Amino acid sequence: QVQLLESGGGLVQAGGSLRLSCAASGLTFSSYAMGWFRQAPGKDREFVATINWRGTSTYYADSVKGRFTISRDNAKNTVYLQMNSLKPEDTAVYYCASGRTSYGSGTTRDYPYWGQGTQVTVSS
Repeated sequence: QVQLLESGGGLVQAGGSLRLSCAASGLTFSSYAMGWFRQAPGKDREFVATINWRGTSTYYADSVKGRFTISRDNAKNTVYLQMNSLKPEDTAVYYCASGRTSYGSGTTRDYPYWGQGTQVTVSS
């Protein structure tokens, strides 16, 4: 049974930083791309970042490019999202997801497994 467990969310002031972690179990973690998505109240879930199976290729939404960094440690079965220069509009529940293939994607349908989410709130 695949399990993805996010941690690291919280309340931070605008301009601050947070680091999200997602620990995976029940799958061959190093074989699959991983992604981060977010969902704000009243809005659809949106793509944030993705990383390929080896960690050699990343892709970001324009809204977070230059501020967020996705990385992974295959030895620890964990994917990270370092978030810097946070803005109030980054407030959302953040979800990690494991991909269907080794290569990243920006669409939710390419991720069959999802974590329960972690709340990130950025105050102005």
